[in-house]
Amino acid sequence: MYAMNQRAAVDFYNQVGVHSNVASASAHRLVQMLMQGAIDRIAVAKGALRNRDIVTKGETISQVMAIIEGLRNSLNMEAGEEIAENLNALYNYMNRRLLEANSRNSLEMLDEVSGLLGSIKGAWDSIG
Repeated sequence: MYAMNQRAAVDFYNQVGVHSNVASASAHRLVQMLMQGAIDRIAVAKGALRNRDIVTKGETISQVMAIIEGLRNSLNMEAGEEIAENLNALYNYMNRRLLEANSRNSLEMLDEVSGLLGSIKGAWDSIG
């Protein structure tokens, strides 16, 4: 019983910390946080796949897809021109690959999407 209450307190603390970071983050930092969150969740999905935890795999892949969709929806297609169009296409591609990865139980596809996100995040991080 104590461990469950302690875990609930830790979870709450983590949620408060995340909410505090989000509330004070710039738009640039929010994108970085979303990308890192997607990369982290892909790692969880890969671990779940290795452990044959199909429920966790599916849930975390769905979370990654939602994050990517949020990133896609935040694109300013008018101001971003070609870069925004390319990112839009890439985000759509990543979500298609995640669907395939989920249905085929493919670590390779998860690695591919993680690598793509890592490349975009690296470029985003270098903007400063």
